[in-house]
Amino acid sequence: MRTTTLAGSPPAQTGLRRELGLASATAAVAGECIAVGIFLTPAGMAKSLGSPFWLLAVWIFMGVTTLSGALCYGELAGRFPRAGGTYVYLQETFGRCVAFLYGWMCLLVLDPGLTAALAMGAASYAGYVLHSSPAVNKVSAFAVIWALCFLNIMSIRLSAGFLRWMTWLKFALLVLLTVWAGVFRLGSPSNFMPFVTQRPGSLPLIPALGAAMVGAFFSFGGWWDVSKIAEEVRDPSWTLPRALVLGVMAVTAVYILVSAVFLYLVPLQNVTSDETFVAQAGAVLFGRAGGIVLAAIVILCVLGSLAALIISAPRVYYAMAKDGIFIPAFAKTHPHFHTPVNAILLQGTVASLLLFLGTFQQVISYFMFAAIAFLGLAVAGLFGLRKKQPSPQNVVLAPAFPVTPTLFLVLVALLLVLLAVNRPLEAVLGVVVVLTGLPFYFVLRNRNQFTHEVTEA
Repeated sequence: MRTTTLAGSPPAQTGLRRELGLASATAAVAGECIAVGIFLTPAGMAKSLGSPFWLLAVWIFMGVTTLSGALCYGELAGRFPRAGGTYVYLQETFGRCVAFLYGWMCLLVLDPGLTAALAMGAASYAGYVLHSSPAVNKVSAFAVIWALCFLNIMSIRLSAGFLRWMTWLKFALLVLLTVWAGVFRLGSPSNFMPFVTQRPGSLPLIPALGAAMVGAFFSFGGWWDVSKIAEEVRDPSWTLPRALVLGVMAVTAVYILVSAVFLYLVPLQNVTSDETFVAQAGAVLFGRAGGIVLAAIVILCVLGSLAALIISAPRVYYAMAKDGIFIPAFAKTHPHFHTPVNAILLQGTVASLLLFLGTFQQVISYFMFAAIAFLGLAVAGLFGLRKKQPSPQNVVLAPAFPVTPTLFLVLVALLLVLLAVNRPLEAVLGVVVVLTGLPFYFVLRNRNQFTHEVTEA
């Protein structure tokens, strides 16, 4: 039987320890968001929009709507401070079956696929610096995945410490880029003019805004994952809402700042592609060594994002097993380290498989529609929770309710429409694959119920 929670007390004995504070939780939010997208996304957005004003408007809109979602997740984390995040919220509001399908999607491809993609991304940039072969890059990606997995098994505090340092270092380097460009006057303020009018060659405004919103959303992707480690955060009802707000605000500021620096360095009319944009900016900043310097910064950003993902993702499989709808072995924690060792090993194994099969980039795109839909469902569940329990004790409520969740759900609806229109086949196939989890849900649920009854008898 599932343990029912009211204003969100966790189960009595879970094997996990509350060892993380506000700094670690904030680093998990910002660290996972800021990866290679910080360098590639602004170029595509700037090229399609053709206007610094509209680029700024998209970042601000995405920052505000993301902050609305983060405030809702802060309340959900306070109500249900257990491992699993979105999985837990879906279970509490829409039932076990919907929650299992979310976990099935995460386990089957999304989380391991993202793990493989980030590891390969870091290895590829390292290969650019070191001139290594694709085979060596793949082995390097494999080594990085398992190094972070074993670090996570050994200690959540060590993993979080590594993540904190990586996050603060990437922030420092991105600020340094800004200062470097400004102090040495490497760009031109005239690159921002005309500020509002779209340049020739840009997309019509409405399609451009749609494409830019999708790109901006994926640049913010992952802020919700900090809720998966709620059971290892001290005073989660206080800590997680603040970490989510601080993390999202910091990411928004960095994206606006870096986009402005890139536009200051490279005129919009000279932007031909994402990759050349980065190379052009690097050349202006650091001359011939620009590509290598920026590649090193990208590696740092991606490693921080990968570290955050490997910390958060296995907690979903752990939570599913604890609730009796997944293989019980994955609910076990290490007797000494108090980390979900089997769930972490599962994450590393599936990610390694996808890495060597080389299909992770293709399959990830099929699940984006379903992933956004689940995110919207989790926030939508807050309406029902507010009716059942309007003011739970010791929970930081999302302000300006119901405006806050409504604003985020408008964003989710827009993104789902854009994805369905532009990538209909991928959206449908992704949903179909998620639904293949239904027979597995009933098999695992019935098997675990039978085992539980036999054990009690």
